[in-house]
Amino acid sequence: MIWAGLAVVSGCAGLAVAGTALLRRRLVAVTVTGHSMLPAYRPGDQVLVRRGVVPRRDQVVVVELPNTERRNWNSEPAGLGSPGEPVTERQWLLKRVSAVAGDPWSSQDKASGRVPPDHLLLLGDNASVSFDSRQMGPFPMERVLGTVWRRL
Repeated sequence: MIWAGLAVVSGCAGLAVAGTALLRRRLVAVTVTGHSMLPAYRPGDQVLVRRGVVPRRDQVVVVELPNTERRNWNSEPAGLGSPGEPVTERQWLLKRVSAVAGDPWSSQDKASGRVPPDHLLLLGDNASVSFDSRQMGPFPMERVLGTVWRRL
């Protein structure tokens, strides 16, 4: 009987460790560093980001910063489809989803159409200092780390 009790306690501790590891893969704390999301988010604000959640219009997301000169990425995605991948070696942007796949959109060069499948249009709240879909076009969903769940 004593050994059975110890086994249960050990099993519960294992579940707690597994639960903590799962949370670490699904929740990420991010510190805001720029001014592109003013007034909603200020430099120094910390937000909790949920990974593995498909973003909806008007939600705020964290998306990987592309190479701004070539307008592409230098590495494999570490976004929604890769919840176990390390994220600290990458640079990230905080942006608001303005349109999702299938929504109409137009760009600065007067091109128009629909947001392609598995892409999002992302805009900073402070347009005068924001690098976003106005310059980049649609962002691939695979480059989205997750959605902002709450401010810490």
